[in-house]
Amino acid sequence: MTFTPHGKHLIAGEWIGTKDVFESEPATGSAHKFSVGTPELVASAAEVAEEAFWSFGYASRQTRADFLNAIADEIEERADAITQIGSEETGLPTARLQGERGRTTGQLRLFASHILAGDYLDRRVDEALPDRAPLPRPEIKLMQRPVGPVGVFGASNFPLAFSTAGGDTAAALAAGCPVVVKGHSAHPGTGEIVAEAIHAAIKSCDLHPGVFSFIQGGTREVGAALVQHPLIKAVGFTGSLAGGRALFDLCAQRPEPIPFFGELGSVNPMFFMPAALANRGAEIAAGWAGSLTMGAGQFCTNPGISVVVAGPDADAFVEAATKALEPIGPQTMLTDGIAAAYRSGHATIAGTQGVQELLTSTCDLRNASPYLFATTGENWLANEELGEEVFGPLGMIVIAKDMDEMRTIAKALQGQLTCTLHLDDADAEDARSLMPILERKAGRILANGFPTGVEVSEAMVHGGPYPASTNFGATSVGTMSIRRFLRPVSYQNIPAAVLPTDIA
Repeated sequence: MTFTPHGKHLIAGEWIGTKDVFESEPATGSAHKFSVGTPELVASAAEVAEEAFWSFGYASRQTRADFLNAIADEIEERADAITQIGSEETGLPTARLQGERGRTTGQLRLFASHILAGDYLDRRVDEALPDRAPLPRPEIKLMQRPVGPVGVFGASNFPLAFSTAGGDTAAALAAGCPVVVKGHSAHPGTGEIVAEAIHAAIKSCDLHPGVFSFIQGGTREVGAALVQHPLIKAVGFTGSLAGGRALFDLCAQRPEPIPFFGELGSVNPMFFMPAALANRGAEIAAGWAGSLTMGAGQFCTNPGISVVVAGPDADAFVEAATKALEPIGPQTMLTDGIAAAYRSGHATIAGTQGVQELLTSTCDLRNASPYLFATTGENWLANEELGEEVFGPLGMIVIAKDMDEMRTIAKALQGQLTCTLHLDDADAEDARSLMPILERKAGRILANGFPTGVEVSEAMVHGGPYPASTNFGATSVGTMSIRRFLRPVSYQNIPAAVLPTDIA
């Protein structure tokens, strides 16, 4: 099935073109023209989303679950066309896109089941105590309610699972919040065809057309207008630290500040305990090479830093990691801009005093090959830029003098999405000494694994202290992510005939 984009925006159930256009920059195939988004379109989408909230926000959980399942069905109906346009635009292989499509439909269906179960409502009841002295207690009931229209920004590195119908959209719709999506210009055709799937689901479920709107990017004005519109009550974002922080500040500066749930960046450090390094160093090095270069290193959980204790085992690990990365050839990056930023990040690290370049390669145009560096713990601690994310398959080995310095390195970290411990049974005491530090630094702590590959589940946390995310109490993956778009409401002495059905 061949898909040719029409390049329009979806507002209130209508496909709308604009005068100005931008052209896509596909990795392969033909470029297509897309209408540029405008603040006026954002205003129209926000207004119709507010209209839709009066019905959708108070619809039954069954209605919303049916809608989420219908979206998943419509996406699967367009499976081949989504893979075709997604591969052309991003250069991602077919298998990756098929897997990501499965994750996208899977999380939509997971949220459908989650809201039907009802636990997310966090219902609480304080029975009335009319005879309590010295004062009676009224009946008080509590339940979570949707916040209102939500703005969602498509991510560059996940054209499906973190974009138009991705986790933020699924969680917001599950909560009962209409969604306005700003598509990412890295994959506008993919965004469009998924928006078509959601539009079809809206019609089949006979919902208000303002439940979902899709606006292509093209200018920064669109993003600023989205987060500043007074009818938008929360924002979900996955992207760069600079872009996310700018939007976060705009949200905070509004006359009515709103929560900005941004997932911004992480180097996802791995800490190697002595026995594990001695017993399995070469094996772990091979696994690290695979994780580091997966998807050209364009995962937010890419493990960019390995921390080891100096000695012969550390030397052997450096050699094994270098050999594991050497045969890995160039991969196509998602955009020309991401590739240019990767080369710039390499230049910054290579130019830092005290850093040894273990593996260099030629990265030109949109291609990326792995880089590997090593430095001492002392030098890493003295150079703040060595702890900053370089988006791509770039690895850094930090060689600490001893376990004390390893703990110092851990304490110096900024907030992370993940931290990983590689340990054997003999390492338990050293690992325990790191755990309190890592708990304060990351939203997810792993043992003897690699952080790439985020399970969409009940217990997953994909977030962490700033700058990993802008709200350390939230996750953007897993069913708990619905909490971002809910707020608690207490009902005091409200008659059952008046109460919402879910709490009556």
